[in-house]
Amino acid sequence: MAQKLKVKLVRSTIDRNFKQKETVRGLGLRRLNHSVELEDTHAVRGMIRKVQHLLEVEPVQEG
Repeated sequence: MAQKLKVKLVRSTIDRNFKQKETVRGLGLRRLNHSVELEDTHAVRGMIRKVQHLLEVEPVQEG
């Protein structure tokens, strides 16, 4: 697996339930088309899976 993942919010959290909104915020995403690089851990993968319909995820090649 890659050491980092690039996560981008591509769909709005408007009209989503509270847990999904908080999961997106927990990933560090603040607004539409905002992207962050996160460590590839089991916890992050679980959070991504819960809101995968709102995100784009791609591995980051380091080096």
